[in-house]
Amino acid sequence: MAGSVQSATAGNRSLRAWLLDGLQQEDLKAVGPHGPEAPHKQHSWWQVMCLTGVDYFSTLGYQPGIAALAAGALSPIATLLLVLLTLFGALPIYRRVAVESPHGQGSIAMLEKLVPQWWGKLFVLVLLGFAATDFVITITLSAADATAHILENPFVPGFLEGHQVLVTLVLVALLGGIFLKGFREAIGIAVVLVGVYLVLNAVVVTVGLLHVMRQPDLVVSWQNVLTTDHGSPIGMIAVSLWVMPKLALGMSGFETGVAVMPLVKGGLSGRIKGTKRLLTVAALIMSVFLIFSSFVTAVLIPAKEFGKGGKASGRALAYLAHGFLGDWFGTLYDVSTIAILWFAGASAMAGLLNLVPRYLPRYGMAPDWTRAVRPLVLVFMVIAFAITIIFGADVEAQGGAYATGVLVLFMSANVAVAIAAARAGQVRLLIAFSLIGVVLAYTLVANVFERPDGVKIAFFFIVAIIVTSLVSRATRSTELRVTEVHLDPLAERFVIEACGDIHLIANEPHERNQTEYNDKLREQWLNHRLRTSEPVMFVEVTVPDASEFETELRVQGEERYGHRILRIESSTVPNALAALLLYLRDRTGRAPHIYFHWAEGNPIVAMLRYLMFGGGDVPPLTREVLRQAEPDVERRPHVHVG
Repeated sequence: MAGSVQSATAGNRSLRAWLLDGLQQEDLKAVGPHGPEAPHKQHSWWQVMCLTGVDYFSTLGYQPGIAALAAGALSPIATLLLVLLTLFGALPIYRRVAVESPHGQGSIAMLEKLVPQWWGKLFVLVLLGFAATDFVITITLSAADATAHILENPFVPGFLEGHQVLVTLVLVALLGGIFLKGFREAIGIAVVLVGVYLVLNAVVVTVGLLHVMRQPDLVVSWQNVLTTDHGSPIGMIAVSLWVMPKLALGMSGFETGVAVMPLVKGGLSGRIKGTKRLLTVAALIMSVFLIFSSFVTAVLIPAKEFGKGGKASGRALAYLAHGFLGDWFGTLYDVSTIAILWFAGASAMAGLLNLVPRYLPRYGMAPDWTRAVRPLVLVFMVIAFAITIIFGADVEAQGGAYATGVLVLFMSANVAVAIAAARAGQVRLLIAFSLIGVVLAYTLVANVFERPDGVKIAFFFIVAIIVTSLVSRATRSTELRVTEVHLDPLAERFVIEACGDIHLIANEPHERNQTEYNDKLREQWLNHRLRTSEPVMFVEVTVPDASEFETELRVQGEERYGHRILRIESSTVPNALAALLLYLRDRTGRAPHIYFHWAEGNPIVAMLRYLMFGGGDVPPLTREVLRQAEPDVERRPHVHVG
C-alpha cells in the first residue's frame, strides 16, 4: 500500500512538472513572445505576411458561402462594400497602429496608455475578453469548416457522415496536442500553405470566371434576380449595407498583422515600413479574391446549395473546384483548405498564448501557472470544445460571434488612432478616422443585434478574465512587487553616513512642515525608547497609481527642517517599504529597523484600501511582505509598532 501511494505521489509530481515546464524560466516582466525584449529571427515582410495570412486568407474557405447565405444574389455587392470598408477603413487604421505601436503591442496597448489607472486596466481586460472571443472562435470556426471540407469530399468514407461535431473535436484536439508537445512559429510552413492555397484559389476563381464568360445567360439570370427582388440600384445598396455586418469575418487578420511586427526584418523604421507593406498587400490580395469569389459563387451555384446541409454550405469554392475541375483537383483543394484552416487555428492559439503573458502578469492579475504554456492550452482547449458542442460545429452559426470579436478590435483600434491623431493636431486624419468609426460602429451594432451570440461569448470571457484577475491580484498582493531599487546621490549619502543600525520612521506625508516631523519624531522616542543619539531617517511613500503591480523604486533624499527624509513613489506603500528595508539590509549587512504607529479603523476596510489604493493598515502588511520574502527570522528587517 505504501509503495502504491508513493508511486501515485511521484506520478502527480511528474505530471505537475510536465504541465509547468518552463514556468521558472518565464519572466513576468516580459511583454509576450512578440515583445521588444524577445529575440527572434527576422524575415522579409512577405514571409511574415504568410504567417498572418493563414488566418486572413483562410477565410476564403467559408466567406463566399456565408456571404451568399446572408445576402443571396446581392452577395457580390455586399462583398464589394466590405472590401471598400477594408481598404479605406481597416487598412488605414492598422497602418497607423503600426506607426504608433512598432514593437507589436497592438491597439490594446495604445488604449492602455490613454486610459489611466484602474479604469485603464479594466478597459484592457474587457478588450482582452473580445480578443479571446476572436481567437477562440477562429479555432472552432476554422476547425468546423475544415470538417465540412472533409465530410463533403467524395473519397471520404460514408460512416463519418453526420459526425461533424466529433470530427471537429478531433481536429481541435490535434491542434491542442501540437501545443502541448511544443510549438514554435513556423514561417516556412505558413509560406508553403499560403502559397499553395492562393494558387489553387486563383485556379478555381479563374475557371469560374471563364464559365461565366462562356454562359452569359447566367449573368443575365443573376441580374434579373437582383432587379426583381431589389428594384433600383439604391435599393440594392441599401439592402447590401444592411446585411454587410454578417460578412465582417472577412476582415480578420489585421490585429495579428501588427502583433508580429518584431518578426519583420529591419530596424525600427524598416519594420514599420515592412509592416505597412505587409498589411497593404494582404488587404489587396484578399480584396481581389473576395470580390471575384463572391461573384462566381453567386452566379454559378444554386441558392439552395448554400443552406444548411447543402453541398456548398461553408465550402462554396470547394463546390466549384469539384464541379468544374473534377474530384481529384477538388480533393487537392480540400486538403489545402483543411491544412490552412487547421493552421489558422494554430495561429489563433499562438495569439491567445501571447495575450495572457503580455498583459495579465504585469497587472498581477494572472495565477502563477499562467506563465506556463500547457495549462493555458488545456484551458483554451476545454473552452473550444464547449463552443464547438454548443454551436454544433456549424460554420454559419459561429460567424456572428467571430465577426463581433473582429469588429470590437477594429473599433478599439479606430478609437486609439483617432485619439493619437487628435493629440498630434492632425485634424484631417481625425475627421477621416471619425467617419470610419461611424461606419464600423454601425457594422458592429447591426451585427450584435442580428447575432448576439458574439456578445454572449465575449461576456463570458470578460467575466471570467475579470474575476480570475481580481482573485489573483488579491492572492498575490503581499508579494515583493519591486523589480529594482535606485538611490539618488543624496539618499546614497544618507545611507553611507548612517552609523551602525539604520532606523527609519514611516511617515504618511500631509503638511510636511516642521511641526509634523517634530511630533512624529517625539512620538517614536516615547513609544519605542529611541535614544536621541541614534540617527534616524524619515521614509515617505506616495502612491501615484495603485493599479500598477510591479514597481521600480527610485529613492530621493531630502533634507527638511534638519531632518533626513527618503521619498519614494510606488504602487503600494507596504511593498515599497519592505523592498527598501531588504535593500538596505543587503547593502549594509545589518537588518534595519522601521517604526510605525498603530492605525485606527476596520481591518477589512483597511485591506480593501490596500488592494485598491495601495495603502491600508501599513505596519502588519509590511511585516507580512517581509515574512514572505525572507523566511529567515535572523535576517529579516525589524518592524516596530507602537
